[in-house]
Amino acid sequence: MGPQEDPELREDELFEHHRFVASKGQDPLRVDKFLMNFIENATRNKIQQAAKNGHIWVNDTIVKQNYKVKAGDEVKVLFEHPPHENLLVPENIPLNIVYEDDVLLVVNKPAGMVVHPGHGNYSGTLINALIYHFDNLPVNSNERPGLVHRIDKDTSGLLVVAKTEAAMTHLAKQFFDKTSEREYVALVWGNMEEEEGTVEGHIGRNPKNRLQMYVFEDGEQGKEAVTHYKVLERLGYITMVSCKLETGRTHQIRVHMKHIGHTLFNDERYGGDRILKGTSFTKYKQFVDNAFKVLPRQALHAKTLGFVHPVSGKAMRFDSEIPKDMVDCIDKWRHYAKHKE
Repeated sequence: MGPQEDPELREDELFEHHRFVASKGQDPLRVDKFLMNFIENATRNKIQQAAKNGHIWVNDTIVKQNYKVKAGDEVKVLFEHPPHENLLVPENIPLNIVYEDDVLLVVNKPAGMVVHPGHGNYSGTLINALIYHFDNLPVNSNERPGLVHRIDKDTSGLLVVAKTEAAMTHLAKQFFDKTSEREYVALVWGNMEEEEGTVEGHIGRNPKNRLQMYVFEDGEQGKEAVTHYKVLERLGYITMVSCKLETGRTHQIRVHMKHIGHTLFNDERYGGDRILKGTSFTKYKQFVDNAFKVLPRQALHAKTLGFVHPVSGKAMRFDSEIPKDMVDCIDKWRHYAKHKE
């Protein structure tokens, strides 16, 4: 199982991998058992994982693994990636490799680069670059070469990539067991009351807006998510914070920070691309617009990454500089905070 499951997507955004129609004589049978009979090389675990992630559809509706297939049912298995890995085109895109050995590499991803091909992004991704530069990368549980974890398109920073099957399994387990270290730097709206704290709230897809993730207070829905934050610098109407991830859910920091009233600066998807704190002066509005232009993305950078080397067993820790667009934005706010008195 991968360390980060992909949230469900709409059917028109997915690729069909299998389609079966249950015959007239079909006695009711659990869909996971039904698929085991039809798909070569499928393991029960993989089918159940697919069901858990919303990839099994019957008569155009997502079903759970215990759904009973009846005569005439149309059963489909849909994933976000094309059915054939050879549809991935190697592309000569330069990679910023911070570390490399025989079994893994650590890459510093620029903002704006998508990690893996998906709906609407089939080229220019980190994976297109990886398969150009490296042969025979192992595939993860979602059939993605080399990927142990991922970060959002407009988030910059460090990623570890596995070069062997054994390294993939070992590293994925560290992420799953929450023993890896991931620290991000973010700029958030508002002056945080506490110097440090922890956000715990299950994260799942927002029922009202499928492009967003959402914190479910009841703990019944979504998946467990824990973020530890610490104030690094107070800059008036925004705060620079360090966020350490205990879990790795989709959009975790972005959703958790919004949940506690501190949406990420210029995070368009979560409403941080408008003025959320500050004055009503025209001059201030102009200043913020300029800050948005300097940093045209959410203010989030995966700064530090730590894990145990799968072969040597040595603790490894990598640190990266905050990219120029974020530094320029921070400098702007520093200057503003100093002169606004």
